Amino acid sequence: MSKSPADRAVLLNALAPLLERLIDVDTAAPGAGDALNQAIPLGGALLRPIEELVRQGVDEGWLAPRGEPGVKFGRVSKPSDDSRGFSIDAVQMDRPGPEHTHPNGEIDLCFTLSGEPSFDGHPPGWVVLPPGSRHVPTVSGGEMAILYFLPGGAIEFHGLG
Repeated sequence: MSKSPADRAVLLNALAPLLERLIDVDTAAPGAGDALNQAIPLGGALLRPIEELVRQGVDEGWLAPRGEPGVKFGRVSKPSDDSRGFSIDAVQMDRPGPEHTHPNGEIDLCFTLSGEPSFDGHPPGWVVLPPGSRHVPTVSGGEMAILYFLPGGAIEFHGLG
């Protein structure tokens, strides 16, 4: 299993054009997720190579190397100039994850790995959660790989110990 920073660097490089678009997303705006699904659809030219890299990372074990079956996770990037100020994390999940709050909101890009999954009741694609929102992220009906883009890297976990 490769855990090379080079693998994450390739993914971060592939994310660069997407990050340029995400910096303009207002996570507080109602319908922000629907707007992203219209503007940057799954299967479209911008997301196809990203989805391929995410699937490769899951299959090879470098994208989400920590955790346990059901909820495995990994960091693609801390907030930086290269990540346009987002922290970018990946999770491979088929059940609930740890409860947390998003001080600055959260932008999620959800890919199907198996079954007919939903993320907090949303189909594969984009989900945007507003600043101050709190949830137990839950995938049901299958398995997903999710990229989490957190403005400023802001997140507060609850009940972890």
